[in-house]
Amino acid sequence: MTQVLLAQPRGFCAGVDRAIAIVERALELHGAPVYVRHEIVHNDHVVHDLRGKGAVFVDELEQVPAGATVVFSAHGVPRAVRAEAEQRGLRVFDATCPLVTKVHVEVSKMRREGLEVVMIGHAGHPEVEGTMGQVDDGIHLVETAEDVARLQVADPLRLAYVSQTTLSVDDCAAIIAALRERFPRIAEPKQQDICYATQNRQDAVKFMARRCDLVLVIGSPTSSNSNRLREVAQKMGVEAYLIGSAAELDPKWLEGRHHVGVTAGASAPEVLVTELVGRLRSLGVRDVSTLPGIEEDTVFPLPKGLAARRQAPGGR
Repeated sequence: MTQVLLAQPRGFCAGVDRAIAIVERALELHGAPVYVRHEIVHNDHVVHDLRGKGAVFVDELEQVPAGATVVFSAHGVPRAVRAEAEQRGLRVFDATCPLVTKVHVEVSKMRREGLEVVMIGHAGHPEVEGTMGQVDDGIHLVETAEDVARLQVADPLRLAYVSQTTLSVDDCAAIIAALRERFPRIAEPKQQDICYATQNRQDAVKFMARRCDLVLVIGSPTSSNSNRLREVAQKMGVEAYLIGSAAELDPKWLEGRHHVGVTAGASAPEVLVTELVGRLRSLGVRDVSTLPGIEEDTVFPLPKGLAARRQAPGGR
């Protein structure tokens, strides 16, 4: 009989909770439509739900009417986008994850101190574009250790690095090792940039994968942290699939499996896990249990402009 093991922790992190709440609160206070630049988080279910409540997702600010309300996604935006919003008189609520903002602050400080910056991350990801867009020049992107070997900098003694918050912890460590080997004097962030939620979910998959012969990760294909969870399981020699919902589960994957691990990326809601477990039960699974793991209690406050104007039920 197949047993299902649920990873702990899994699913929404504090930054995602906050970003979704910002869009919902902006809709409460200002009414629809509220425009959101890019997907608020990388999950199709979340985007569809917010769209149904009145959110309008756009690629660029030029698609937002003058004077409208706009939310910046959890991934952060370049400085130029903030300047454009201010110039156009848009009402802005910033849903950038505070842990991404921390990296933005680091990059700006490093450049003020005259350091060139190496950004470890994935080209084209909105978080990378937002972080690199905090400065006008002097920042380089590397995705692999091989990129480090080809890197050309002005002064090897005046160099620092930061990283995307949703990378594979192990892959990032390998790139950092390559940077330190080539540039022994390279400065590092005061605290690691990979966020607590990414670290915890990858650790949980490592713990779970040792007990499984199949791992299912719920998340959208555009979600960096969800893709990394699938990769973590695969690197441990376990067959793993990234699926957007229970409907994408192929029953053939379960043939001959005894222990199936289930987790969800930091932008995937728990309802998708519940639906997947229900589908697995319909296919004959009877034993479902949650593995021990870290209980996260991190909470990020909403921007003052949203939190202060909310009235308690029955309030005046």
